[in-house]
Amino acid sequence: MRSDFRRPGLPVFAAAVLVAAATPAADAAVRQGASNSSAAVETAFRCRDAEGRVQLGQSIPAPCLEQDVDVLDGSGRVLRVIPGRRALEQAAEQQASEEMVRQAARRDKTLLATYLSVADIERLRDQRLGLLEQQSLLTEQYIANLREREARLISDVQRYRPYSDKPKAPPLPDHVAEDIVNTVNGLQVYEQQLAKNTAERDRLRNDFDADITRFKELQGIR
Repeated sequence: MRSDFRRPGLPVFAAAVLVAAATPAADAAVRQGASNSSAAVETAFRCRDAEGRVQLGQSIPAPCLEQDVDVLDGSGRVLRVIPGRRALEQAAEQQASEEMVRQAARRDKTLLATYLSVADIERLRDQRLGLLEQQSLLTEQYIANLREREARLISDVQRYRPYSDKPKAPPLPDHVAEDIVNTVNGLQVYEQQLAKNTAERDRLRNDFDADITRFKELQGIR
């Protein structure tokens, strides 16, 4: 019996290997090991520079920063491509252009769903502009009142030092100085509001004019 296990060419461990290799699990492990051993490894980077010359290196060459870079394996096969700065900029420009087209389509759809005629657009335009004009008139009235107050205060302060030349003139009271500061600040605020109101009216008028023009194009109105 012992002589069978000690036959030349068939050690005990070799027999165990043969038995394990015959099982499906062992067969799968062998295939996996072969796959791993032949897996592609990134070994080089290649591109064409701005002058068309091929640049190759184990790291990305400096002239390739603007260009698309091919990532190669040991056999020279292209594994993947790293987009360069120019490609990324072109992709961003393309996305921006497509988004503009989508926005224009949404605007056209909204325009046709909101208005039935050019008169509808003009009516809403006049209402919006009318409200802004009323706000502008009210702001202009506030500004006029503050300018009158400012003129009175400037006249009043001439009685006080240091604005008066009289040696016995009293010093400028704190409440008068505070009133002047508040009046000047109020003027600045209302003048800024008036400027914004004017700019908003111009923008609104231009937007409605563009809507009317586009609505006519969509409806085939001349």
